[in-house]
Amino acid sequence: MNWWRRVVDLYVDGFRNMTVGRKLWGIVILKLAIMFLVFKLFFFPDLLKENYDNDEDRARAVARELTSGR
Repeated sequence: MNWWRRVVDLYVDGFRNMTVGRKLWGIVILKLAIMFLVFKLFFFPDLLKENYDNDEDRARAVARELTSGR
């Protein structure tokens, strides 16, 4: 367990003492959040909500797809 503690301390201490890296990580996280938001909105429509009226129909469609032999 002592080995794990030293590894965690290494990373925690490294992030705590960052100067430029902290801003770069912030930019990376912001860029990823924007990218996933755009992907979700434009490339992954909610097909179940568009094709079925209520939750029961959606559940039946999902169950049918999971149990079909295709």
